[in-house]
Amino acid sequence: AQFVESGGGLVQPGGSLRLSCTTSGFSLGYYAVGWFRQAPGKEREGVLCITEGDGILHYTDSVKGRFTISRDNAKNTVYLQMNSLKSEDTGVYYCALDFTCPTREYKHWGQGTQVTVSS
Repeated sequence: AQFVESGGGLVQPGGSLRLSCTTSGFSLGYYAVGWFRQAPGKEREGVLCITEGDGILHYTDSVKGRFTISRDNAKNTVYLQMNSLKSEDTGVYYCALDFTCPTREYKHWGQGTQVTVSS
């Protein structure tokens, strides 16, 4: 049982990307899923979380109005839609699964997906 992040890439400032966190071997529907990111030389920080019941938690105000999180349990996938990207959004993005919104102390990080915002 595992999960994988995908969808990262290089995008210009103001552009958009959609990241995916997809599980295999177990149903995503029972879990809260959080997206985290880590910029070079900085600590990992939480971005957004979606609960089992589709509640939304913003870990940081810096993405309000620009990023949204959603889930498709039939596809065992949680999406992070990122619009109006800024250079400071650059980093490796990770998802994390738990029965409540995960914290930075989560122990089972995956490989993540690189997001680079640059002109």
